Amino acid sequence: MDYLHIPVGQIAAKLSGSTAVFQKYGIDFCCGGKQVLNDVLSKKRLDAPTVLRELIALEKNPYQEHKNWSEVSNADLIHHLCSQYHDKHRQQLPELIRLAAKVERVHGEKADCPHGLAQLLSETLDELEQHMLKEEEVLFPMIVHNRLAQAQMPIHVMESEHLEHGQRLEKLLLLTNQGIPPKGACNTWQALYLGVRSFAQDIIEHIHLENNVLFARCLQGD
Repeated sequence: MDYLHIPVGQIAAKLSGSTAVFQKYGIDFCCGGKQVLNDVLSKKRLDAPTVLRELIALEKNPYQEHKNWSEVSNADLIHHLCSQYHDKHRQQLPELIRLAAKVERVHGEKADCPHGLAQLLSETLDELEQHMLKEEEVLFPMIVHNRLAQAQMPIHVMESEHLEHGQRLEKLLLLTNQGIPPKGACNTWQALYLGVRSFAQDIIEHIHLENNVLFARCLQGD
């Protein structure tokens, strides 16, 4: 397969284990999934042969524990998205907000304190909750009942909002040093940043499955 001239989102959706490779090299396969791999590698000044070797190796030794979601029905994929990501985000973010508020309150005088993190997380929760409700109450029922023509416009709206989620995630990771706590950080601070890393991984995989698998399939009319 000519991976260099295929959008990274399509590779992530079809090649089991490729998302781990993309995360390793900082390649955006969810919000930036429509970019062709060769263009991404050029922009990031990554060595194309090295990345290609790792992708090709997955064809011979795929990660069996990674389910091929492109072969799962829309209804089953939607159930997975709601139970694995929507419900989980609703659990993750309130706790992260609580931890961030505590860290800012106790360690506010330190230079590396993530000032404004609790506020950013609160905004993330508010925006994400509205987004997920629109999917659960409007878009997903359309898809499950195979009203794909009617679903086209809501899908484009959700994709646009995904870009906003991606921008907010970049701010979150920048503010928290990519989720890596400073030396000597207290247990609360360490738990906070561990939670931020977990949330970041989940939201990336969440958007990938929607954009590159579910939405892409619906837009094609499958």
